[in-house]
Amino acid sequence: MPQSFGFETYLSPLSWRYGSPEMRRIFSIKHKHELWRKIWVTLAEVEEQAGIISKSELADLKKNQDKLNIERILELEKTTRHDVVAAIREFSEIAKVGGAKIHLGATSMDIVDNAEMLCIQEALALIITQVRNLLATFAKQIQAYAALVCMGYTHLQPAEPTTVGYRLSFYAQDLLIDWEFLQFVTKTIAAKGMKGAVGTRASFSVLLQGTKMTAESLDERVMKKLGLSVVLIANQVYTRKFDYLVLAALNSIASTIAKFASDVRILQSPLYGEWSEPFGSTQVGSSAMPFKKNPINSEKICSLSRFVNQLPPVALENATLSFMERTLDDSANKRLIISQAFLAVDEILITAGKILSGLVVYKERISLNLAQFAPFSATESILIAAVKKGGNRQILHEQLRHLSLQAWNAVQQGKVNPLPELLKNDTQVRTYLQVREIMALLDITHHIGDAPKRALKLARQLKKL
Repeated sequence: MPQSFGFETYLSPLSWRYGSPEMRRIFSIKHKHELWRKIWVTLAEVEEQAGIISKSELADLKKNQDKLNIERILELEKTTRHDVVAAIREFSEIAKVGGAKIHLGATSMDIVDNAEMLCIQEALALIITQVRNLLATFAKQIQAYAALVCMGYTHLQPAEPTTVGYRLSFYAQDLLIDWEFLQFVTKTIAAKGMKGAVGTRASFSVLLQGTKMTAESLDERVMKKLGLSVVLIANQVYTRKFDYLVLAALNSIASTIAKFASDVRILQSPLYGEWSEPFGSTQVGSSAMPFKKNPINSEKICSLSRFVNQLPPVALENATLSFMERTLDDSANKRLIISQAFLAVDEILITAGKILSGLVVYKERISLNLAQFAPFSATESILIAAVKKGGNRQILHEQLRHLSLQAWNAVQQGKVNPLPELLKNDTQVRTYLQVREIMALLDITHHIGDAPKRALKLARQLKKL
């Protein structure tokens, strides 16, 4: 039982190691039962307006709403084998006057599904705040490094120069797409409402006969009090497509941050040595190798992201395989996938914020890598310039390839890249270009296009959020 936590019992790492206290509170057993009580009392308030529940019965329910005994609920569930019925009985034991009217007209999923949607909305609000904060941090770092030229890498090989800020802009732009997806999901998902066993509102229609309130009006009033938008059509539950949309949005965020974290891992490796996640003064990198500075936080992000990536298909199968008006195929796994996805992404965003705000950029190593590899990037510009002055493209291309291979051999032997000198002294290249022209074409600042300008433009867009 949940109350017997201890070191001798299995505990999920999401119960204590990963995720924030705020997110764990949202998906706690206590909060779930608090929401169930809130929905029962809200339903009773509207039913009192319809004249079905007396003022004294409603007052009793409200007075005892916060007197929650979860241990008693779990004890009752042992015999009822039904969690909602156990919670109803526990509430009615405390609320002696109003207890007989708890859950009047409702089915279990009128309570459970609406409570789950309240949890999802709370969790989404927390994630949205975290994404906004991370985008603001990206904007700050993009502005700081928009003009810092570094080597660009394709196929994990030196390609052409870019800037640190422009590279950061790629992750930030993806996260901005995730932000917009979150807005769509938040506006799209809706609660089941008060619609009864198969969604027809039949029970409430019967209950409200002879009153001035309709089943539709009761549904609308309860949902408005709860702050939930409501679907027009439901069966026993809200469409499980909503769960899939939520998990898809969370997975998309995890994917974006994992891409960033993966690149941090690569750039922290000594062969690149350009970036590093922050490393504490008392942090230990290895139990065996005292010199190690492992990118453990970036690795954690990538690991949790793989886990989150596996959850949306489960939600999609729940939507597909809930037969007719509803089967229970989704119930057990929903206890896992929704909360765990939110907690894992919560941890991913928290960790990403720490890495990004404390990102170490080694300018000297960036300059060294540029000196070694950037000259290769200039060969295309030199080729074009020489051809424009009358050179044969095919002959010059072959000569530049030959010179580049010579230079690569020297670099791989640990020598300084000799390509600039090889180009200045090559008779074929010098036939068309003067030394000053060659040196100008080798200037890396001529090979980053308008990347800094566009990076700063994106930073300004992010700040508007």
